[in-house]
Amino acid sequence: MYGFRIVDKLQKINEDIQSNQLKYHHKRVLVSKEFTFDAAHHLHNYEGKCKNLHGHTYKVIFGISGFVDNRGLMMDFGDIKEIWKNEIEIYLDHRYLNETLPPMNTTAENMVVWIYEKMSDALKDRQEEYKGARVEFVRLFETPTSYSEARREWMENE
Repeated sequence: MYGFRIVDKLQKINEDIQSNQLKYHHKRVLVSKEFTFDAAHHLHNYEGKCKNLHGHTYKVIFGISGFVDNRGLMMDFGDIKEIWKNEIEIYLDHRYLNETLPPMNTTAENMVVWIYEKMSDALKDRQEEYKGARVEFVRLFETPTSYSEARREWMENE
């Protein structure tokens, strides 16, 4: 029952499944992708270890929602990666965050909002391609057990 099996026949479009069957629903869905980057920073007006120059391996998780296209895809994970690589990561990975980010204290709380805004702006520029795409949340881990989060309802309603 659970043994290895090779499919008898590979499903073919317009033969075994029709193009109009690829889109199963009209609901909003969320896709998520995570990335890591290494960066150095220090905090101002802070008494503790983080006032000194130091580094982290950060992890950022995006939650992006929208509506599927006629293929049943909301947004290709590779497209999220492209936005990350070309429009966000270039300011973060192997950088001194205090000089590459806008003037701010480089706390996880400030950085997660900046990352949220960058992804949100990138999606607004691509609305024709990704129907109704919007950032639902961004979670930024500064350590494996400590993170800050920005959510759409907080960013747009407060």
